Amino acid sequence: MRVSLGLKGGGEVNDSKAPKDPAERDLTSTIHLSALRSVPKPRPLEEIYGFLSSEEREIVSQLPKNSAMLIVIAGPNKGARFLIDSEETTIGRDPKSEIFLDDVTVSRTHAKIERTSSGEFRVKDLGSLNGSYLNAHPVSESNLSVGDEIQIGKFRLTYFKGRAN
Repeated sequence: MRVSLGLKGGGEVNDSKAPKDPAERDLTSTIHLSALRSVPKPRPLEEIYGFLSSEEREIVSQLPKNSAMLIVIAGPNKGARFLIDSEETTIGRDPKSEIFLDDVTVSRTHAKIERTSSGEFRVKDLGSLNGSYLNAHPVSESNLSVGDEIQIGKFRLTYFKGRAN
């Protein structure tokens, strides 16, 4: 079978060697992008604190008890800081979110940070299309530790607690 594409200068596709059975024509492939996620291996805390400016280090050291902060160390919105001091902090593309991340890679109600009964914080994905990642691994929910990197869409936020905690 010959198909004319109507291209300038001619152009034809010859599929005489293509399988006749439609099941044999399936060209589906899978691409795994997990290796491209933000943090390939855990970083020492000294290295993470080294990415902060002196102003950011001072702010983190002054965080009130029972609070935390997400800081964008690299990527879009680098330098943005988000205080976490309530029982629940929503993250999403909806302007009503406490942490508003304006990009199509972020769902309107993407994730939330919630305080556990022990006073620690945890991240919870809210059924987002692109998922939430903690230290380059997909998560539905997980407790947070100082230096953890949360990836929401193309945004990478690093978790810090004050020394008073």
